[in-house]
Amino acid sequence: MLRSMPVRRFKRGFQLGLIKLLIGNKAAGVHLSYVGQGATADLCRRIVDIGHPDVLVVTDKALKELGLAERALAGLIDAGVNLHWYAGVDPDPTFAHVVEGSRVLRSAGCTAVVAVGGGSSMDAAKIIACTRSSDESPDKWVGLNKTPEDIVPIYAVPTTSGTGSEATMGAVIKDPAEKLKHIIVAEGLLPQAVALDPELLLGLPAPVTAATGIDALTHGIEAYICIWDRGTRKENGRLAVQGVFRWLERAMQNPGDIESRQGMAVAAYHAGIAINQVGVGNVHAIAHQLGARFGIPHGQANALVLPHVLKACLAEAETALAELAVVTQVSDAASPAARAQAFVDAVTDLIAKVGIADTDPRIQSAEWTAVAHAAMDESDGYVSPRLLSKAEMMEILERITVR
Repeated sequence: MLRSMPVRRFKRGFQLGLIKLLIGNKAAGVHLSYVGQGATADLCRRIVDIGHPDVLVVTDKALKELGLAERALAGLIDAGVNLHWYAGVDPDPTFAHVVEGSRVLRSAGCTAVVAVGGGSSMDAAKIIACTRSSDESPDKWVGLNKTPEDIVPIYAVPTTSGTGSEATMGAVIKDPAEKLKHIIVAEGLLPQAVALDPELLLGLPAPVTAATGIDALTHGIEAYICIWDRGTRKENGRLAVQGVFRWLERAMQNPGDIESRQGMAVAAYHAGIAINQVGVGNVHAIAHQLGARFGIPHGQANALVLPHVLKACLAEAETALAELAVVTQVSDAASPAARAQAFVDAVTDLIAKVGIADTDPRIQSAEWTAVAHAAMDESDGYVSPRLLSKAEMMEILERITVR
């Protein structure tokens, strides 16, 4: 495959032009969001009022066994709604998970899907919801608007604050055989309503709080500094970045603090809205490969890569990064270049403060080239400030590999 920079620039320009032609600059997708203590009860009342008699709940084994998912959906149980469970989601869901969940959906005749969990449960739920009347293999839906039109309504109850999947019309599904993560995007994948309930986040383990928080930060930054000025991506990106800087360390220090948990939930939600409009960027292009090939959790992978990508794009993203330095109050230097550098330094410091290492022993140098090639191919479809060369990606991989 040709990966010369001129070819990649042409490819990206063509793809961006096609996307703009297909979906325009006006942000699409509207749904309800319930925020604060009791938000899950409000969402349950909404589902009951609509009249769904049989609902598929997509979650993971731990949340099911701990009873957290059932407590969150007590309003549905009390109203007599029949809940059918698929609790087999693992981190980085695969097409096999989709097929398993689909069997439950179709056999029970469910008319709605509720995802309770992190991004993995929400992403799996979205694609399972596409299978009610389709026998087509879900891997045929990779890309933009390739899903069936018959998608059952999706509702989301996030139990982490990071992926933003509750606010996007996309899902990421892993193919273990190919060692790739595939992205499926369709307007029908946007949840119809979400509950941002801080009570479900209390006691979230510190490593999960940290990794998901940096995931939200990455979404906000990548949306803010991108080259496509669509919808409210800057406003929501800014709110996400401000929220993470304000609340993440406090949530880490006091896991039972309702205010900081709600602050992080809202920050992640804003970040999701931002990337739903313009997508992600170079950080995710590399991080997706780290997850697919080495099993590194997504938020942690973003944390490894984020500082290096920002440094590589410092000149092209100087104005945007300088603005973020001001709104996060990390610098008021007179020079935009100084403010931009201060923001990158602040991001690097925050990642260290929340305890995420800057290298990972799972990354194998023998696979650097394959990772770089896959990351370049993915990044060509994004609207990052600039494309990174293979040499730059290899340098980043070297810096985050334990030597």
